[in-house]
Amino acid sequence: MRAFVHGASLLIAAVCGIGAAAADSIPGMRGHDHTGVTVPDMKQAVDFFTGVIGCQKAMSFGPFRDDKGTFMEDLLGVHPRAVIDEITQVRCGWGSNIELFKYTSPDQKDVTPKNSDIGGFHIAFYVDDVAAAKAYLDSKGVASRIVLPVNEGPAAGQTILYFQAPWGLQFEAIIYPNGMAYEKGAETVLWSPKDPTR
Repeated sequence: MRAFVHGASLLIAAVCGIGAAAADSIPGMRGHDHTGVTVPDMKQAVDFFTGVIGCQKAMSFGPFRDDKGTFMEDLLGVHPRAVIDEITQVRCGWGSNIELFKYTSPDQKDVTPKNSDIGGFHIAFYVDDVAAAKAYLDSKGVASRIVLPVNEGPAAGQTILYFQAPWGLQFEAIIYPNGMAYEKGAETVLWSPKDPTR
């Protein structure tokens, strides 16, 4: 009976994704919940994410500050007098969430990194048609680059387009309707909104 219960527990854990994490993993890590981005103007950012990209606003909260202690430094590693004026979270289709921050701080820098800069980054959205995405973005006056179909190497099968928010944040539209070349025989495949549970 004990063996049956133990076996049933293992089966439930496997099906539900519960249990010990891999040896070199944060215990219980399940996936990417959100990406946080500091923006210069919250209204502009929310308008762009909801009115251009098509995300949905879920909630806003704040402000957060500590005028005398070190709470902000202890919690977030920022200047002790830094203030989070507002946090807004948006949900974008079937993907993970994006958390927008509006900060003020005595040591705040106003530098928007290029993709080639250390610390540079972009947010990618899976779309159904990259050419249609480009035409749409162009019609909205959004700065976009060239469409690139990738035909060789492990990423063959994808088509990409880079574009930018008005304040410089980098984005990418991507599609790989038939998967990518690396997937054949791959032990680990990248998460995809086409098959979110895979």
